[in-house]
Amino acid sequence: MNTDVETRDSHIDHRTAFQDSIGRRLRDQRSPEGKVKRPTERSVVWFEKLHRHGPLPSSYLHAYTVHLCRNAAWARRELADLFHEDGVHGGPYLDRPWQQFDTMDARHHDLVYDLTDAAGDALAEAGRLHTNTQAPGGPWVHRHMVACITASIELAALARSDIRFIFQDEIVKGPLRTPVTYAHNGRTETRDLVPDAVFALAYQTNAGERYRLFALEADRGTEPGRSNSLDRKSQLRTVLQYRTYVGEGLYRARLGVSAPMLVLTVTTNAGRRRNLVDLVAETSATGRNSFMLFQHLPQFGRHFTPPKSLPQLLLGPWSRAGHDAFRIDYI
Repeated sequence: MNTDVETRDSHIDHRTAFQDSIGRRLRDQRSPEGKVKRPTERSVVWFEKLHRHGPLPSSYLHAYTVHLCRNAAWARRELADLFHEDGVHGGPYLDRPWQQFDTMDARHHDLVYDLTDAAGDALAEAGRLHTNTQAPGGPWVHRHMVACITASIELAALARSDIRFIFQDEIVKGPLRTPVTYAHNGRTETRDLVPDAVFALAYQTNAGERYRLFALEADRGTEPGRSNSLDRKSQLRTVLQYRTYVGEGLYRARLGVSAPMLVLTVTTNAGRRRNLVDLVAETSATGRNSFMLFQHLPQFGRHFTPPKSLPQLLLGPWSRAGHDAFRIDYI
C-alpha cells in the first residue's frame, strides 16, 4: 500500500513540475501527456511555411490553414501538442524558441514556433523539403523579423486573386552571397552583399503574369548609419552596394532573372526610416532613387513583441528618396 501511495505522489509531483499554478502546461518546457502525433494536412502546411519563412507566431500559422479549420483555439491546441508530444518521426515536431520568453509580458503574446529535425524528416517524406530557403544571419529576433515580413506579404497576397507570392527557394539556385564592388570618396572596395531574403511577386495583368523581384533588408538599428571605415558594415555601405547590385543590374546575372528588382528595407522607428531615406538621397547624384523603399515596424524595436500579421507591408506606402511613396501591390 505504501508503495502505491509513493508511486501516485511521484506521478503528481512529475505533473506539477511542468504546470503553472492553475494546472496549465508550461509554455517554455515540454510536458507530454503520452500522445503520439502524426503529421496531418494542416500540420504539414505549418511545417512548410516555417521551413520557407522561419519562426512564426501561432496566428500566422492559423491564417495559413484557416480554410482547413476556422477555429483558432483548436489550431493553438494542435500546435501545443506538436510542441509537447513525440511524433512518429522520432520526437516533437515543433520548438518554441526561448528568446521569445525574454520579452515584456510574454504570456500575453502569440507563441512563436520553429521546426525540429523531426519536422524536417516529415517534410522530406512528403516531398516538400526545399533548398536555398531564406536563412538570414544574426540574432534570433532578426531572423524572426525577416520571417514575419515575408510571411505577412505572402498572407496578404493570398487574400488577393491578382498577386502570387514566389519564395526565395524558387528563385535562388546557388549561393545568395555576392561580391559587390562599390566606390565612395575616391576609394573602391569589394565586399560580399547578402540580402536577408529574396522573393518575388507575380501580378496578373491583361497581358498575362508580370514579375517583380525584391531584396529584403531587416534593420533593427544594430548597425551604424555611417562608419569611417568602409570595411565595417553600415547602412552607408549597404546603400552603396545596392546601387551596384540593383542599379547596375548585377542581380540579373547572379540570379539568372530578367525582372526588375526593388530593395525593401524595414526598420524599427519613423526617425531611422527618415534618416535612411535621407542617406539614399545624399548618396545619389540627383537626390533621387526609385528602387530603394522603406517602412518601419515598432514591434521589432528595443522592446520586441511578436506581431500579428502585417498586411501594410504589401498594401501600405513605402517611402523613397526624391519620389512619392510607392505601393508594391501594383505593377
